[in-house]
Amino acid sequence: MPLKCGIIGLSGSGKTTLFNCISNNRAETHQAAFLGTKSNLGTVNVPDARLYAIDALIKSARVVPTTIEMVDIPGLSKGGSHTEGNKFLADIRNVDALIHVIRCFDNPLLPHVEGSVDAVRDKEIVDLELQIKDLESVEKKISRTERLIKAGDKESKHVLDVLEVLKSHLEDFKSARTAPISNDDRRFMEDMFLLGDKPVMYVCNVDDASALQGNPYATRFIESIRNENAEVLIIAAKMESEIAELDSGDDRQAFLSDAGLTEPGVNRLVRAAFHLLDLQCFFTAGPKEVRAWTIKKGMSAPQAAGVIHSDLERGFIRAEVMKYEDFISLKTEHACREHGKLFVEGKNYLVGDGDILHIRFNV
Repeated sequence: MPLKCGIIGLSGSGKTTLFNCISNNRAETHQAAFLGTKSNLGTVNVPDARLYAIDALIKSARVVPTTIEMVDIPGLSKGGSHTEGNKFLADIRNVDALIHVIRCFDNPLLPHVEGSVDAVRDKEIVDLELQIKDLESVEKKISRTERLIKAGDKESKHVLDVLEVLKSHLEDFKSARTAPISNDDRRFMEDMFLLGDKPVMYVCNVDDASALQGNPYATRFIESIRNENAEVLIIAAKMESEIAELDSGDDRQAFLSDAGLTEPGVNRLVRAAFHLLDLQCFFTAGPKEVRAWTIKKGMSAPQAAGVIHSDLERGFIRAEVMKYEDFISLKTEHACREHGKLFVEGKNYLVGDGDILHIRFNV
């Protein structure tokens, strides 16, 4: 099953506008809060200039970028964990990482659900809703674990100690991802699929004039999370949506130049989401196509071959590998071979980001 990023935030934060900029599936936007009734799923191309650099040398029939899935989850609200927001929180449980969109703009036509723009407060509201649901999950598991202890299960006492630490952490209004629990003990959390344990990045959605440098709302927000070790992007979603609607590449570039940008902010967002999911790319290249393939970091050559087709993993013999930088420098496979830059790797080879692979197999 493909990995998914969920786009979350308070109602009116600009989530769906941002989703429509990057997704092949358009979702309805509203000039009022609370009108979104369902999550929207879309497939997003991951922009990667390396694909086109390879194609410039090979001149394939087509270029195929890799993709990730994005889920636009309807806006949350204070108290949502006890109301209809429950079904939206369930959608969050089914994604692998979170993109938290924070409203950092004024718009009298779209009143803020809390009456004023306050990026720090908005984050705390969403965090609290996730923490409340996570606390419910932890308390249920504590009850189950206590029954196992009474039944004589020896490991359950240690599990209970871990859960009590986690419960106390959540009761202090802190997210599960920051709980003081060792990596080894975190395995006891996995079956709960805690909402606040997912990796997260933040998008400060600013007004058009603030797309380059941000604004005081964004500055205050960035300062408030400096200890979280989370990535923050500044994006003007409304402007990005206007750029995305332009048919001409020249028009889009002129629009970007006028705003002082070198590329759409949503391109940076998609690449950041890709890395947030702990993903990387390898390439295959030939006369028919140059294609990027998605793998988890640390995958072996046979596992990467299996992403292309299960037969390639089952019958894997070896991988012929060129590093992207070597191929671009030497310009042909033949030159890479002549200069000792084409490597023959076996089953234990860990595929690197940007590797160009040719899989040898027999089934």
